[in-house]
Amino acid sequence: MMKLAIIVPCRLESTRFPRKLLHPIRGQPLLRWVAERIAMQVPELPLFFAVDDEQLCPPLAGFQTIMTSPAHVSGTDRLAEANRTVQADRVINIQADEPLVTGAQIRALVQLISGDASIATLATPFKRAADFTNPNQVKVTFGPDGRALFFSRSPLPFARERGGVVDDAWVEANPCYKHLGLYAYHSRLLEKFPSLPPGRYEQIEKLEQLRVLEAGYDIMVGVTDDPSIGVDTLEDAVKFEQSLG
Repeated sequence: MMKLAIIVPCRLESTRFPRKLLHPIRGQPLLRWVAERIAMQVPELPLFFAVDDEQLCPPLAGFQTIMTSPAHVSGTDRLAEANRTVQADRVINIQADEPLVTGAQIRALVQLISGDASIATLATPFKRAADFTNPNQVKVTFGPDGRALFFSRSPLPFARERGGVVDDAWVEANPCYKHLGLYAYHSRLLEKFPSLPPGRYEQIEKLEQLRVLEAGYDIMVGVTDDPSIGVDTLEDAVKFEQSLG
């Protein structure tokens, strides 16, 4: 069995930004930017792409692709299917819309999952109130030991004494963390995930990591200060293109 591998689940359709992985940025699809970024940042790690449509293969020419069922409800389900082919003991899951992922972030996940943890992820401090209150930017709270308490699209923690009205200074002064779409899994949990019943909060928030918490598993959270732009909307794609200089 391979000790560790990166698998990137890739879905052609997207609700908020249709076919975003094929969206052209400076002449090449977003997916190609992500693939080249990962390969550049951690060339020492095996890299695979789990795709649900043949149209995603041309942007991944030269990379290893695995065709997976288009019926999967979540990226983790797709990851689990792909790992039955890869057969890695531990899997690093990078989202296909994270073109600024860094080697330091990936290696942090490798470190977090190298022990007894079944699943690990990353968070970064919010800097702006506008981002903290944006439901498209997921918040995570965690304890002193790094174990996740909850994930939500709502502002967490809620500034009760301020009636929920916050500014940039308040956000920077308090434990306000953005969840990044980067995970590491032990294969035993990854294989169990498709059989776990969808969680009540998962169905409300539309956040699949809540299924893991509701099933009684711990999620370890590491903190990174590296900048990240997850491309969820056309506006995010514009931000990424602007970041290229």
